[in-house]
Amino acid sequence: MSDYMAALQYSERWLDIISREELDEKTAQEISKETVENFVNHFNKGWVEYRKSVTEAGDYAGTEWRGKGVYYYDVFGQEYIDCLGGYGALDLGWAHPEVVEAVRAQAGKSGIPSQELMDPLRGVLARLLAQITPGDIDHSFFVSSGTETIEGALKIARLYTGKHNFISTVNAFHGKTSGSLSVMGKKDYRYDMQPYAGQSYFVPFGDAEALEKQLQICAKVGIDIAAFIAEPIQGEAGAVVPPDEYWPKVREICDRYDILLICDEVQTGLGRTGKLWAVDHWGIVPDIMCVAKSLGGGVMPVGAFMGRAEIWKAFEEPNPFIHTTTTGGNPMACAAAIAAIHVTLRDKLPERAADTGAYFIGKLNELADSFPQIYKNISGKGLLIGQHFQDPSYGYMVAAGLFKRKVLVAGTLISANTVRFAPALFITREQVDEVLNRLEDALKEIAAGL
Repeated sequence: MSDYMAALQYSERWLDIISREELDEKTAQEISKETVENFVNHFNKGWVEYRKSVTEAGDYAGTEWRGKGVYYYDVFGQEYIDCLGGYGALDLGWAHPEVVEAVRAQAGKSGIPSQELMDPLRGVLARLLAQITPGDIDHSFFVSSGTETIEGALKIARLYTGKHNFISTVNAFHGKTSGSLSVMGKKDYRYDMQPYAGQSYFVPFGDAEALEKQLQICAKVGIDIAAFIAEPIQGEAGAVVPPDEYWPKVREICDRYDILLICDEVQTGLGRTGKLWAVDHWGIVPDIMCVAKSLGGGVMPVGAFMGRAEIWKAFEEPNPFIHTTTTGGNPMACAAAIAAIHVTLRDKLPERAADTGAYFIGKLNELADSFPQIYKNISGKGLLIGQHFQDPSYGYMVAAGLFKRKVLVAGTLISANTVRFAPALFITREQVDEVLNRLEDALKEIAAGL
């Protein structure tokens, strides 16, 4: 039943809370309990039942409030080292001041475009991306999330090639909207939503021969393939790095079979792996690339799918409005992305990620060798790092143990086979050492109980 007066009072209360920088103890307690109740009653109680921020937090749920740089603070003011990084959305950490200021300045002028006049920042961001993307990629279309970039990439691939089917990789993660799910390499997410438009075929990641074999089969039985889509380094699967010869072979195979190559850089792009783009590790140029997450500098949601001019003709002729969005690429999002790219290049964040990541991975390998009963291996490049465990229960124990020691990583009760480290790209070695000390303490406790 509608109750406008209650809604007015409730929103007024929360607007007052939002305006506060710090919270008193009583308000913090109220927010923590109210947040859990709101999630259970009005959002998704499954999130509550499986999150370590609730199951491992004690009397009050772990409820984030504000962040700065590498750290975030809960409603009680407790400081956490953030090594989850919003699953790759916080390359620039929390509330980067230059990105925040760019958004604030733009918001006072124009937030959502008119849809009729030309909005300059969309053009600026498209040109800026053309200046930093590999090879002859020079066109972009802007949306608000990673999965939307995949939808757009699949759509333009179909329009350009006139073909409708795709090949993806096992364990791939490309988003959870319908088209993206069709190329998702994980049963847990895609199975219940079948069937999808078109057909998708899956090959092991890192196996170029398997890709060619699948293309041979498709050609033999008369199935047209528009494109092969893959992450340069699989992120959600646990920072899985393919063999060095893989990507050059894939590029050659796609050219030989006349199919497009779509690279999903939603998580790996903009310096995360120690290069500006993960494909730069192998010197290959995709036909279509997707980026999102940290493109907005951790402040605004924005994503882009990009390609060369020849492919973009499919969006320009005969109907230039065949793909549109009302809010994607709005002026505030573009301002955030422009600032984020500027900071990333100026501060040489890919190089810093490469250096700090090599140190971090080296130390993690030492810990893995010391606790073989817990770890299988460590993987990754730059500051996209995967911890792989002998059993998912150990992964959850590690994630929960770190949470108790005020380090945030991924890993829930239903997904802890691998646990990633993905901190801000400017995390220092001293901060990494502190994370490692807390991790070692957690591992000792876990090992003692096995």
